[in-house]
Amino acid sequence: MSNLPATRTTDTETFDEIQLVSFALDQEEYGINVLLVREIIRMLSITRVPNTPHYVEGVINLRGKVIPIIALRRKFNLPEAEYDKRTRIMVMEVVGELMGFIVDEVSEVIRISEKEIQPPPPAASAGLEQECMAGVINQAERLLVLLDLERMLSDEERRLLSGAV
Repeated sequence: MSNLPATRTTDTETFDEIQLVSFALDQEEYGINVLLVREIIRMLSITRVPNTPHYVEGVINLRGKVIPIIALRRKFNLPEAEYDKRTRIMVMEVVGELMGFIVDEVSEVIRISEKEIQPPPPAASAGLEQECMAGVINQAERLLVLLDLERMLSDEERRLLSGAV
């Protein structure tokens, strides 16, 4: 994986350790590399922008910078849900651009070994664009879908979003 951090060395072995921010969408758990997350904020007032894709909620002003906001439920064709006190905007860097992603809830930061990441089985990606799935992590009683933000949006979508602000 190209954007994964930190190699640690012990006396007996070398392994790659990754930190992920885990978050929920429609009762499923996802993870994203912590190095891509700039900040996690509560829901703000979002200004709608005409003629944008259906999954673009609008834009926000975050300390003088206008940032496009993407509703991940809509992007992944999941059922709509009301925003509540747990809903968050994860401000992340995607190919040099800041973008906000609305998620149901941010859970925790977890550390995993890179060898814990398994390739996504084809059936697991039904309904989710497989290109943006970097893998699946099986930890005890939970499965976590690892996302690759750089592959989530096409070049054309990124150009459209950067032009919307």
